[in-house]
Amino acid sequence: MTDTRENEGLAQAGASQTDLTYPIDTEQVDELARLIQQDRLVNEAMGGLFPEGQTLPEGGRLLDLACGPGGWACEVAFQHPSVEVIGVDISPSTVEYANTYARSRGLSNVQFQVMNVMEPLAFPDASFDLINGRALFSFMQPQDWRHLLAECRRLLKPGGIIRLTESEFPLTSSPATERYFALMAAALKRAGQSFSPDGRHVGITPVLPRLLRQAGFQDVRLRAGAVEWSSHTPMHYAFFKDLFVLFQLIQPFLLKTGVISREELEPLYQQTIAEMQADDFYAIATGLTVWGQQPHASA
Repeated sequence: MTDTRENEGLAQAGASQTDLTYPIDTEQVDELARLIQQDRLVNEAMGGLFPEGQTLPEGGRLLDLACGPGGWACEVAFQHPSVEVIGVDISPSTVEYANTYARSRGLSNVQFQVMNVMEPLAFPDASFDLINGRALFSFMQPQDWRHLLAECRRLLKPGGIIRLTESEFPLTSSPATERYFALMAAALKRAGQSFSPDGRHVGITPVLPRLLRQAGFQDVRLRAGAVEWSSHTPMHYAFFKDLFVLFQLIQPFLLKTGVISREELEPLYQQTIAEMQADDFYAIATGLTVWGQQPHASA
């Protein structure tokens, strides 16, 4: 287990470099493939691109924060051809993939740029009608949210919308899977990337509405989504495949934070994979979208 000084060092290192706070090496091909699939899973769990009913104005502009391989942004661009969509991500290889994918689909109204969302973004004030972000908890520290949301306030047009979709870890009937999620939550807590008071959860969903209100957004609303991925259900294999890769790629992060020893980790991983494939495996994943409006007059 890491001592207090090591924990503080991890948090300080994460605060200075966004790419180090994401617990997985984003340049790995397996992670890129996982994120491509994860885009589809989140869409399914949340009920579509804009299940809350937001409408995009003709000729409007949309910004997707930490867009990853660009699946959500490309789908928005396809379904809303009159809208300009811009995605930003810190990973050059991921942005290159996203631009290549967009061109392969003939989408001229979407582009992707390399930017760090934890720093000021290279866009003028009041540039966007809607700003989207999903799973930002995976690299954000609690103190970073205030700065990001202030930047979103700067970038949104009067009356513009911010919508953020976050989740806690799924609930399952598998003891090994539950322990793996618990280790991930504890590791995020040690790395300073958690709102949880005790490290048992990520803790982002209870505080997200308040964060938007504190940032000055108005008419803040919530919409929850859920999907079952128990054995023998249509979504089981997709979620299993995602976690099969995630649980492997996140192992260096678990070891670095000291929440488990190397000797314990491999047997736990194998047991988790076995239990997720059992006939009596039950699981549900939930997500929460919180959105708010930029005031029409300057606050």
